[in-house]
Amino acid sequence: MTHILHIDASARPGIAGTDNHGSHSRHLTDQFVSQWQSGRPQDTVTYRDIGQNPPSIINHDWIASAFTPEERLEPWMKEALAESDHLVDELIAADIVVIGTPLYNFGMPAALKAWIDQVVRAGRTVEFDDTNPIDPFVPKLTDRERHAVVLTARGGVNMAPGEEMAHMNHLEPHLATALGFIGITRLHYIAIEGQEVGGELLAASVAEAVGKIESLVGELQVAFQDAPSPEPA
Repeated sequence: MTHILHIDASARPGIAGTDNHGSHSRHLTDQFVSQWQSGRPQDTVTYRDIGQNPPSIINHDWIASAFTPEERLEPWMKEALAESDHLVDELIAADIVVIGTPLYNFGMPAALKAWIDQVVRAGRTVEFDDTNPIDPFVPKLTDRERHAVVLTARGGVNMAPGEEMAHMNHLEPHLATALGFIGITRLHYIAIEGQEVGGELLAASVAEAVGKIESLVGELQVAFQDAPSPEPA
């Protein structure tokens, strides 16, 4: 079976097209997960709504604990890392991470950055090789093929790579760097644009994105169907 980690980061709780002031990124993730489960009902999904329930921002206790060897962790340190451990466990268990996020002020929402800070963690998702001072970081999530599907909603237009306003979009590049750093390098991007303009421009963008999601679901389901099963432990 394939396991999906479904993350919504929008501050808007509803789904566009269903709720007033609903979220377009939530609409996209709902489309992806619904279509996936329609074709592969045996697969499992873990849902995390960080837009409504943001992860904790890392603080001094977290940092002190995260950089202490496991055998020296004190009880308060284990407590400081409990949320991070849970989020990391969810990520490690996933074959596909579906991230729905708006573009806020040129980058990711604070809740999504908090999630990134909780899961990019020494000893859990990345190792440090002190014999290689030039590039000492070794991603740990390379034990099997994982994919990330990044579904975004932008208020402006022409913000995709190579387009006129791409220099103002730091969302997808930031996610690519952070996820690649821990070993998730198979990334797929689908976005809607024109949310601030609305009208036909937005409607056309939404329709195009939904069509791309349908195609991507089909491609990934074929890929996972053809992938060899992991050897039993």
